[in-house]
Amino acid sequence: MSCHAVITDGQGRVLLLQASYGDRSWGLPGGALEPGETVHQALLRECREELGLEVSIAYLSGIYYHAAYQSQVCIFRCHLPVAARLRLSDEHLTWRYWPLAELGVVQRRRVDDCLQFDGTVRSAVF
Repeated sequence: MSCHAVITDGQGRVLLLQASYGDRSWGLPGGALEPGETVHQALLRECREELGLEVSIAYLSGIYYHAAYQSQVCIFRCHLPVAARLRLSDEHLTWRYWPLAELGVVQRRRVDDCLQFDGTVRSAVF
């Protein structure tokens, strides 16, 4: 199980981080739960590790099953502190805010569900 943060800038673009390992793919901040952690604790820890700061969690918008990884992924809407300065960990090379239209199909669906949240937690299988 993992948890990830949807964070946007003033123009509605989504924060993605580029991994420094594997295929160097771009993804939402977050990661796997450690034994004994709640999804909230894991998300706060992962964002602190990856972004170098504390995020605030607004809501859980979806839980998605990824067949390729045989894993459940929790998506949360989060916000950065005012005037935040990101300090990436060694796990990531860089960060960038992406327009929704430029996200991949799976990422776009999860982010769109999050940004269009109406109080109902969504789920899907990818």
